[in-house]
Amino acid sequence: MADLGAPETRSSEPSGSPATDSSPSEPIASLRGVRRALLGLLYWLPKNAMSRWMGRFASIEWPGPLQRAEIRLFARVVGIDLTEMRDEIDAFASLQQFFTRALRAGARPLEGDERRLVAPCDGAWGESGRIESGTLLQVKGRSYRVADLLGDQDLADTFEGGCYATFYLSPRDYHRFHTPTAGRFTRVDYFPGALWPVNSIGLQGVDGLFARNERVCAYLAPDLGNPASAPSDREPALEGAEPLAAGAAGEIAMVAVGATMVGSIRLTFDEVRTNEADASTYHRMLGERAPRFERGQEWGHFEFGSTIVMLAPAANVALEPRPPGTKLRLGEAIGRLRD
Repeated sequence: MADLGAPETRSSEPSGSPATDSSPSEPIASLRGVRRALLGLLYWLPKNAMSRWMGRFASIEWPGPLQRAEIRLFARVVGIDLTEMRDEIDAFASLQQFFTRALRAGARPLEGDERRLVAPCDGAWGESGRIESGTLLQVKGRSYRVADLLGDQDLADTFEGGCYATFYLSPRDYHRFHTPTAGRFTRVDYFPGALWPVNSIGLQGVDGLFARNERVCAYLAPDLGNPASAPSDREPALEGAEPLAAGAAGEIAMVAVGATMVGSIRLTFDEVRTNEADASTYHRMLGERAPRFERGQEWGHFEFGSTIVMLAPAANVALEPRPPGTKLRLGEAIGRLRD
């Protein structure tokens, strides 16, 4: 394996990412046959509205026996391992509650010591590697700009020469996401956008897919402290934790990307709401109220499946990438903080 708060502000200004869907001919040129036809159809369908409808449908609370039957059928069709759940099926009042289920204690042990980066979610590896010339790989042969993904050229520049990894979550996967290392979330940016599918059709057919889609960018400042317990979500970092300065490890960008039929993205420490009809760009600097998280602590979830893109600066952060399609489990070691 190679090593490679201040008050919130909102704006209806575009993020700078190529979020428009106005020209279907160029993106679908690389697809053929039925796949090209399906993507062409998606250009004309109301993807965001469809996704909101799916979220509402999944949140319907059916009578007990019918609800349990719906959940069991869904689990059987997509292949969910029910033995890993913390709660029994009877505990879920809707399919949405089941989809965002918690795991039983010990189901995802964290590998290595505090200097090891761990996988932030279940799923599969996508493209990963080094950030060069301000670009990332979406899929082999198709790149996109870091500045478009993050909506900020200055921020993008801090990741030049660093590393990135893309993680895909399928409907069968556990859909809460966790921190790869201990640290404080210092900033949250939300960018409304399209909701293209993140399957092979979208990856091969839509230029700049992750920068077009709705997304939440959260910035994690790693630390070397190992306090006995983490503070509440709104408390500042504990004394004794040593922040790694920008230019040492710097901040790790964790980008939760929406997709077709993803009802919403939810964070445990911020009230940003996604996939709403009147959504606008959202920026929040957390300042002294930046919440501290332990390594492997939950910080959000998807309501249905999607993607996490993780970016880290070059200095003191080493990633151990796997080939695209490799299975990923929350808590397994994927890199380290350099000495």
